[in-house]
Amino acid sequence: MYLGLDVGSVSINAVLIDKEKRIIDFAVDHSGYDHKESIECIISTICIKSNINRESIEKIVATGYGRRNVPDTYKTVTEITCHAMGVHSLFKNAELVIDIGGQDSKVIKLSKEGFVETFIMNDKCSAGTGRFLEVMAGVMKVDLQEFSLCGLSSKKPYKISSTCTVFAESEVISGIAKGVAKEDIIAGIYESIVSRVMSMAYSINNAGEVVLTGGVAKNKGVVEFMRKKISNIKVPFEPQITGALGAALIACQNE
Repeated sequence: MYLGLDVGSVSINAVLIDKEKRIIDFAVDHSGYDHKESIECIISTICIKSNINRESIEKIVATGYGRRNVPDTYKTVTEITCHAMGVHSLFKNAELVIDIGGQDSKVIKLSKEGFVETFIMNDKCSAGTGRFLEVMAGVMKVDLQEFSLCGLSSKKPYKISSTCTVFAESEVISGIAKGVAKEDIIAGIYESIVSRVMSMAYSINNAGEVVLTGGVAKNKGVVEFMRKKISNIKVPFEPQITGALGAALIACQNE
């Protein structure tokens, strides 16, 4: 068995595969303050779910922001490489990966073999990330599940012009004060996120299949607004585990 761990700033994801590179099980959890404790917890979870002993795991490869906190790793690998490999294993024709996580967003151009050709990453500003969504949902006093669906009924999205979270928050508060409909403000937030991410995607020449990953890919509103820009965009069955899957595949390949 081979385990891939993706330790992010917001979530920690694990994927267990066998020697045939088949997914045995996976787990997604909050990374929390103590990464080492979260890592031990998710390894225990994956072992219990898969009904195996920890000793059955031959190699662990770690990726993500907290990858150096993972004990007993065979190696650590950048998340860019792991996301590329994980997505390619699920979508053989994928040429572009758009990953929107809790604290950063990235766009990765893949070769036909699934290797990284180039990438662009935004990790300096929370606009266009899961954190941006959380802040805006807090301002609107709407839980994330309701937030995910609310903007889909909008006919006139509220214009949010700022690309900075702080100033965008002020624009949302101004819209609330003006009596703008909740669904229109939330639709405007979707458009703001999509615009921010697409500006990164447009900077990379691509005409092939696009795959959306990361925690924000679970937000139906963002996905639907993204489809207005890229009609054939694909979303994995569990968009948060592609990095961990790539790490597991690297562990298996290095046998």
